[in-house]
Amino acid sequence: MENNLGPRSRKHQSKKTTLKWSTRHTVLLALVAIILTIFLFRVSRYFKQDVISVNQAYLYQKSDLDSQKTASLPQGSRITILSSRYHWYYIKTDDGHLGWIPDWYFSTDKQITVTSLKNATIVLDAGHGGRDSGALSSGEAEEKTYTLIYIKELARKLQARGAKVYLTRNKDEYISLAARPQLSNRVHADAFISIHFDSSPDANTASGVTTYYYSKKLSYSLAYNLSSQFSSLGLDNKGIDFGNFQVLRDNQRPAVLLEFGYINSDNDFAMIKSSKYRNAATNDIIKGLNNYFTAKADDESETK
Repeated sequence: MENNLGPRSRKHQSKKTTLKWSTRHTVLLALVAIILTIFLFRVSRYFKQDVISVNQAYLYQKSDLDSQKTASLPQGSRITILSSRYHWYYIKTDDGHLGWIPDWYFSTDKQITVTSLKNATIVLDAGHGGRDSGALSSGEAEEKTYTLIYIKELARKLQARGAKVYLTRNKDEYISLAARPQLSNRVHADAFISIHFDSSPDANTASGVTTYYYSKKLSYSLAYNLSSQFSSLGLDNKGIDFGNFQVLRDNQRPAVLLEFGYINSDNDFAMIKSSKYRNAATNDIIKGLNNYFTAKADDESETK
């Protein structure tokens, strides 16, 4: 059969064929680009994710171990970190769950080094309590009463500065010596501070403030920075000493025990029960903690 298409028609048909091929080619390239973009996004997200390294982890509703657990995360779970506070990360799981997890669920390089008081977790321990009265003043005033008063004032000041504060006791109750460092270890405290008042075998024979630590590696810097602030309290600053106390010995976190005077010294006790001395002592602890965390920040910057 004779081809009746003229040169112009054949040229027009060729253009249409070329256009169709070009359109298909463009669509194909667009699909490839979309697939490649999705692939690269997923690969990028994969490498930006972090991995749970402990055997069993939980997602919490709040940045607190006592808050509600909302999901279980097995070892190897991949998550995306959205923000952090204290020793906690706010994260998103692969299946879309949002919540908080503590930093100790990760390998060491992902754990948060706290370098300021406003992000610190502090455990405060009011010595004695309940059936354990502690030492007595000449007038039979009990040590446990004043340790709690001091701890509560210190807690308020620390919270006002942004610290996350835990109390081993917040009322007149007996708490075992073992339970106190257990709380510190459980919440991964940046500092554990136990407040006491000393006593001598004979009344009115001793005076002064002493700062005790147990582990030199963990706690000496904390003890030094706190003790350095106590020289203007009005009582003799007896400095730093090793203390083989259970609340320090069983502590795996930086921990100190502070003796803010002798309760069976009439001179010391007059100061201990005064609001002026209490205010000065708690303020000095704040200053010491600020210096301690500043020193940690300096050490951190030097290692980078």
